Amino acid sequence: MSNQKKFYINGAWVDPVVARDLDVINPSTEEVCATISLGDQADTDAAVAAAKAALPAWSATTREQRLDYLQKLLAAYQARADDMAVAISTEMGAPMKVASTAQVGAGMAHIANTIEALKTFTFEEPLDEVNSNYGIIHEPIGVTALITPWNWPMNQVTLKVAPAVAAGCTMVLKPSEIAPLSSIVFAEMMEEAGFPAGVFNMVHGDGPGVGTQLSGHPDVDMVSFTGSTRAGTAISKNAADSVKRVALELGGKGANIVFADADDKAVMRGAGGCFYNSGQSCNAPTRMMVEASAYEAAVATAAEVANNTPVDDASKDGPHIGPVVSEAQYNKIQAMIEQGIAEGARLVAGGPGRAEGHDKGYFVKPTVFADVTQDMSIAKQEIFGPVLSILKFDSEEQAVAMANDTVYGLTNYIQTQDEVRAQRVARQLKSGMVEINGLACTAVPAPFGGYKQSGNSREGGRWGLEEFLETKVVGGWQAQA
Repeated sequence: MSNQKKFYINGAWVDPVVARDLDVINPSTEEVCATISLGDQADTDAAVAAAKAALPAWSATTREQRLDYLQKLLAAYQARADDMAVAISTEMGAPMKVASTAQVGAGMAHIANTIEALKTFTFEEPLDEVNSNYGIIHEPIGVTALITPWNWPMNQVTLKVAPAVAAGCTMVLKPSEIAPLSSIVFAEMMEEAGFPAGVFNMVHGDGPGVGTQLSGHPDVDMVSFTGSTRAGTAISKNAADSVKRVALELGGKGANIVFADADDKAVMRGAGGCFYNSGQSCNAPTRMMVEASAYEAAVATAAEVANNTPVDDASKDGPHIGPVVSEAQYNKIQAMIEQGIAEGARLVAGGPGRAEGHDKGYFVKPTVFADVTQDMSIAKQEIFGPVLSILKFDSEEQAVAMANDTVYGLTNYIQTQDEVRAQRVARQLKSGMVEINGLACTAVPAPFGGYKQSGNSREGGRWGLEEFLETKVVGGWQAQA
């Protein structure tokens, strides 16, 4: 990968003004798999200046022109799917089976969904039938800073880049410095698709450096960030002085409410969903709440799922889960497991230490705690690893109250064969997404986003496009022919 120490600015691969090398660690081996360079203020300023200079011409392009570029991007993405899968697997530890299907496939789907949304999006329309001499115009917000995480790299990059392009915005992407290789491949795809110089720019960096420089930059009109709630709070504060738009997709602590009449595979589905991607998904069902009469059976099933979930090297193909992304993440998860034990939760599967058969690599044992109570740290904090907490409830009202007793509100889950109850509970849950009996909200171009400290925006489909647009009302408006 020849461009790993370079940035993509103004249509060219350029060296950093001052090289600051950072090793990228393969989480399966703990060995260096690449070396990038971190940017600083001069690099950030150059990227923002390129985006600002490109904005007038790009924002004036037609729907058809933007569609053409996005279709070329999709073709480039499809052609390099194998390269992308290897990059993702190497940098963040997704097994090849997951990397080549779900991880790569998510990016492909989001580009395709944005293309479909752009085809039918109404950028100009009359206010209403009575006030037809007033027009509503949706215009690109301007220069955007796109800051993305390491856990689903292409899912998040494409959820931001594609709609920003479709809206007519220009952009600077700062991917996670922990998992930057996939974004280098993506930037090469943008170059291959032929986007005009300055429309898309990419600078590597960390949060306190390039991330802070972008979020506080006076020439950046919008920041779209996906990551931790802590980092989202810091970005919001830093962006406040310039009153720029800040779109946030943050953490979660999903409740999975399992009623006694749930289908036979509900618990298996929930536990598997918690461990998927090594537990590194903000929308994972990490709190399983089980009706008392079905509780012990659910605990036994969840423990069985954990014990039967293989853990192995990400470079291998197969149904296993891989390592977590970094030593820091591994240590954080280990501390939370120890905290669960110390606070009195019943450990029924997994536990501290590396998964069996691994003396190196950041391999966490799939872990299940029973008899968890609402006041325990493992019930309140986002662990971001393959750790499931199981709680007991006696009534529907109690289950709803427990599910909503969190600062988060991203995705909640309901398992019941009573359709009326499922709909009733779904309406009461304080979250941006609710999945009933395994019907995933992420399988379609639906709005992805949360309530409360899980964020303040929506991504995907037409909702994602709207995030990058300003709304203008014009009196004395006449529709263009």
